[in-house]
Amino acid sequence: MPRKIATADHVELEQLLEFVRPRHKVTLVTTRQDGRPQVSPVSGGIDDEGRVVISTYPGRAKTANLRRDPRATVLFHGDDWDDAYVQVDGTAEVIDMPEAVEPLVDYYRSIAGEHPDWDEYREAMAKQGKSLIRITIERWGPVATGGFPPEHAD
Repeated sequence: MPRKIATADHVELEQLLEFVRPRHKVTLVTTRQDGRPQVSPVSGGIDDEGRVVISTYPGRAKTANLRRDPRATVLFHGDDWDDAYVQVDGTAEVIDMPEAVEPLVDYYRSIAGEHPDWDEYREAMAKQGKSLIRITIERWGPVATGGFPPEHAD
C-alpha cells in the first residue's frame, strides 16, 4: 500500500484566501498574561477585505488576551483529520457593540451566506452583546497536508 506523502505548498495571498474562505473550522491562538498560549476552537470566516473574522463575547479569555496583546494565530483546517491546513498570523482588533453590528453581518455572510431576516439578526447580536474579532493577515505558512516525508515514502 503506497504511503501518503506530506505536502507544503507556498502560496500567494489570493491563493491563501481562496483556500481558507470555505473552511470555517478554525483554532485561534492568543497569548495569556503569563505568556502561555490560549487555544480556542471557533468558527471563522474571511471578510470582503481579506481579514479573518470571529464572533465572540467581550468577557471571553481570547477577547481579553487580544485586547492586551493583539498578536493572533489562526489554524484553518478541514472537516477530516488529514485534510489540508494552513497557519495564519496577524494583528487582531476587537470590535464591541454597537460598532460590531455591521461587521457581525459580514461575519455571518462569510460563513453562512444570507440570513432570512437581517433586522432580527442585528437585534439578536445587540441583545447578546456580541463582539467581533477581526485579524489582519500579516504572514502565513504553507498550505500543508500530513503524511510521510518524501524521503520515507517507500
